[in-house]
Amino acid sequence: MKVCGYAANEPKSVLTQLSFDRREPHDHDVVIDIHYCGICHSDIHQVNSEWGGNGIYPMVPGHEITGIVSEVGTKVANYKKGDRVAVGCMVNSCRKCSPCKNGLEQYCIGGGPVLTYNDEEFINGRKTPTHGGYSNKIVVDENYVVSVPESLQLDRAAPLLCAGITLYSPLKHWKAGPGKRVAILGLGGLGHIGVKIAHALGAEVTVLSHSLKKQEDGKRLGADNFCVTSDPTTFESFKGYFDLIINTVSANIDLNNYLSMLALDGAMVVVGIPEKDASLSAPVLVTSRRSIAGSGIGGIRETQEMLDFCSTNNITCDIELIPIESVNDAYERVINSDVRYRFVIDIANSLKCEDN
Repeated sequence: MKVCGYAANEPKSVLTQLSFDRREPHDHDVVIDIHYCGICHSDIHQVNSEWGGNGIYPMVPGHEITGIVSEVGTKVANYKKGDRVAVGCMVNSCRKCSPCKNGLEQYCIGGGPVLTYNDEEFINGRKTPTHGGYSNKIVVDENYVVSVPESLQLDRAAPLLCAGITLYSPLKHWKAGPGKRVAILGLGGLGHIGVKIAHALGAEVTVLSHSLKKQEDGKRLGADNFCVTSDPTTFESFKGYFDLIINTVSANIDLNNYLSMLALDGAMVVVGIPEKDASLSAPVLVTSRRSIAGSGIGGIRETQEMLDFCSTNNITCDIELIPIESVNDAYERVINSDVRYRFVIDIANSLKCEDN
């Protein structure tokens, strides 16, 4: 089917409107009319080909998608026309490996998950590029679609499909909750939703930020403490204090300073991806049996769990809603940290497709 969206035609290019083809729905496919799509910083990294490898161009970004089902395949069991649904960072996986069978499709080892954009999937025996949510429609296998609870606004729910699950998954895995001291490093698109979720889980929540600019926001979002990392005394004051630090920043920082803030058996979990590798000091890990780990989004089952949790606890993202023609300006503002806290594109009301 012919659809339209906004695409980058080469690395570092501005996004412009593009008409392209989606597949006709197979038996288990769901056709979604996209209403909203969040802008993730990883969209910018991939458009600019900053994470290595060769990007697939033209590239239609977007993996924080919410919308309404408009058509279903003949064997779709879980969705019907008119359902409120969402699609996150992946649209398929091998389904056979141990991670896939255990609901951890994001860690698929049978070729890796098929990403929502800038990837390839096999359609009718040939490789076809995937295109994301900066478009009016998407076709996805029902097993990689999740339901959006009625209590969640579709626009404010969109960033939960990446930012939300990226923070929910490690907070749950490392058992954030009552009695746990949790620090969220960086109060941006990822960090702000991490504060909300950690607070709802019952943990003591501290924001670690480079300045006091967002201190009031931190308190409003649910933080118990707000600490400035540009002040060297912060690291001494909180030495050995936290059970868990979620590192959301994509800038290169001295990780050793933050690792020293962990208590015995504490863990730092990295979810932001800097451009350069970091160095670690063995003694800071060894002296208190500290650990450092990474976490990537969540599986489909956990993503649905996260949406249900957010519905129950009245958690949505703080957003700025924009028309799609403002996407290039929004990219510049994201790079300059000029958004509180997530841009969401109003696809349904701004993307006008010709001959569709």
